[in-house]
Amino acid sequence: MASTQELPRLLRAAKGEVLDRPPIWLMRQAGRYMKVYRDLRDRYPSFRDRSEIAELAIEISLQPFRAFAPDGVILFSDILTPLPGIGIPFDIVESKGPIIDPPIRTLEQIQQLRPLEPEAACPFIRPILSTLRQEVGNRATVLGFAGAPWTLAAYAIEGKSSKDYIQIKSMAYREPDLLHQFLGHLAEAIAQYLCYQIDSGAQVVQLFDSWAGQLSPLDYDTFALPYQTEVVKKVKAVYPEVPMILYINGSAAILDRMPKTGVDIVSLDWTVDIKETRERFGPQVGIQGNLDPVTLFAPPSILGDRAKDIIQAAGQQKYIFNLGHGVLQGTPEANVAYLFELVKSLGKD
Repeated sequence: MASTQELPRLLRAAKGEVLDRPPIWLMRQAGRYMKVYRDLRDRYPSFRDRSEIAELAIEISLQPFRAFAPDGVILFSDILTPLPGIGIPFDIVESKGPIIDPPIRTLEQIQQLRPLEPEAACPFIRPILSTLRQEVGNRATVLGFAGAPWTLAAYAIEGKSSKDYIQIKSMAYREPDLLHQFLGHLAEAIAQYLCYQIDSGAQVVQLFDSWAGQLSPLDYDTFALPYQTEVVKKVKAVYPEVPMILYINGSAAILDRMPKTGVDIVSLDWTVDIKETRERFGPQVGIQGNLDPVTLFAPPSILGDRAKDIIQAAGQQKYIFNLGHGVLQGTPEANVAYLFELVKSLGKD
């Protein structure tokens, strides 16, 4: 069995080891801000091709690793990827985002959904993650991820991205039993999907409930928290030692509820004070985050000061440096490189 010193830094941090510097990876560290990605996208314009053809997804996942040597390499994919496997087809239209047509609105549609069989539905996941493990070795931790039930349900019911979530919230108020049935089906599928990712090579998995921050605390407790908790419980029953991270965008109002899911690490957006959060959570719950992605457009002196302030406030144990959301399109690659170099320079080993 490997000693902790032989484990990659991010995994050591997630398991609670005190480190001289935090590990660093960035949400959406692969993608449109990188010229090498845009060049590949020009050759392969379909997003689903880029994320579901193993060779392409491996290449894209490794692009930031080669450029910046992050401590975490995350699977290049989409949170909607497992949906066709349960009977919800989708398309991703450039500049418009995901489209689900017809959207899920009726009991009949939900009753026709099938259980997810990940190997059959997403056979490209295993070669992607297993190859990433081989490529990075112990130089980085390989991360998998999935969308949480509320957010996937929101996409499926709205049929697209939304700013007001009228369709899913209306269902929550008018037909709560119908929504609960759908959320339960999604929770089972997502848990299966994450277990499949871990079996394929993921060492840490992150659950994205990006739209749960748009819920009132009461509705979060009713329609999001129980299903996040169910996913975590099901995954932990099979892989109790694999660290799990939960991210919610706009989570300030529900922050204290997030650790109740049973995750090991809560990923914070930039509206949250990381020092106060550390004190509120206590030593058992890890934290990740929480630099504003727009700070990557700032002069290096300001970028560096903001990053160091966050790291000092977060402490040396169970902390992973990251952004409060994904890297934005148009972000200067030089600034991303500077941020990685800065955080890594704080270490002594």
